[in-house]
Amino acid sequence: MPKFKLNDEVPTFTLPRVSGDEFNFSNALENNDSWHLIIYFRGSWCPACMGELDELEESKGYFEKQNIQLTTITHDDKDELTKVVNEHGFSFPVLIDENFEFLESYDVHYHNESAPYEDHGAHGEPAYFLTDENGKLLYQQRQTSPFGRPHPNELRKIIKYIKNNLK
Repeated sequence: MPKFKLNDEVPTFTLPRVSGDEFNFSNALENNDSWHLIIYFRGSWCPACMGELDELEESKGYFEKQNIQLTTITHDDKDELTKVVNEHGFSFPVLIDENFEFLESYDVHYHNESAPYEDHGAHGEPAYFLTDENGKLLYQQRQTSPFGRPHPNELRKIIKYIKNNLK
């Protein structure tokens, strides 16, 4: 069961960016009136994740037009992340969840040694959180494996649906 439900305020967080500075979610909420799409991904070693991030980069114009800030988070080696950010040209923030603080506070599924199958060692699985400009949760999805995540086109449909039906 998720730790929070729709319309709850999501936990704030401060995490280092691959670029070296810090990202503070509270500041991001205070400094603009955008919605936020926060995506937790498995790591730079995950081909499905890299494909998804490439598609998100290609779709960034849509998110900007919808006034949605895209932020991605993982627990991975900074050097490996720096390499993939540069190779793929990601323009959105890529944050490092060094101590699994975000993973724990957002109840992201953690695949560890007690999991029933081996899968690249310990890591967080994909998770998606859409908030309004005040940090209230509009959508969430947590995966327990690398598959079943929403494609960027599905995220567009979800965003459109929510915007059209927002109370």
